Amino acid sequence: MLPERLKSLREGKNLKRKEVAELINIDQSTYGKYELGKRAPDHETLKKLAKLFQTTIDYLLGADIPTSKGVLVPVLGRVQAGIPIEAVQEIIEYEEITPEMAHNGEYFALRVRDDSMGPRFLAGDIAIVCKQSGIEDGDIAVVLINEEDATIKKIKKVDGGVMLIPTNNTYEPVFFSLKKIRELPVEVIGKVVEVRIKL
Repeated sequence: MLPERLKSLREGKNLKRKEVAELINIDQSTYGKYELGKRAPDHETLKKLAKLFQTTIDYLLGADIPTSKGVLVPVLGRVQAGIPIEAVQEIIEYEEITPEMAHNGEYFALRVRDDSMGPRFLAGDIAIVCKQSGIEDGDIAVVLINEEDATIKKIKKVDGGVMLIPTNNTYEPVFFSLKKIRELPVEVIGKVVEVRIKL
């Protein structure tokens, strides 16, 4: 049952064996043996496969229920310009969101790197992000500056540009003029809809 389900789930995501192996950090030949039924993955590898295919270990091993009650979204270590979320290799782990939330848009998660958005967001916490370019004044957004790594800041639209505002008052707000927004560029990637505290 496991070989057939692995193959079906992989093909459903349009992935090659090599890509699956890279995503869960094992040799391509090892993964190939799983699909051929020549070798069985250990429990840790099963957990990685279940997360990757957004399903459960029980389903992989033969249970009838195909997916968990939630939808798994990738937690990224960084976001880069021009790289679709689904193609980013730096996936740290996965977080589960409700099917209802998943139906409302495309989601990913980002690990918070500093305390500039404290006390609500602290380093190590996980921000759940709805991928979108449009943002309202006062929203907390993931912003990509100069096609480098992304930052999480509160957005304030002002005459002639936009302010990126930290909620921790030990950090200074940053103003970008309309000219700078075009030149750098400054790009909104998504809106933060939830923060998950990680102790």
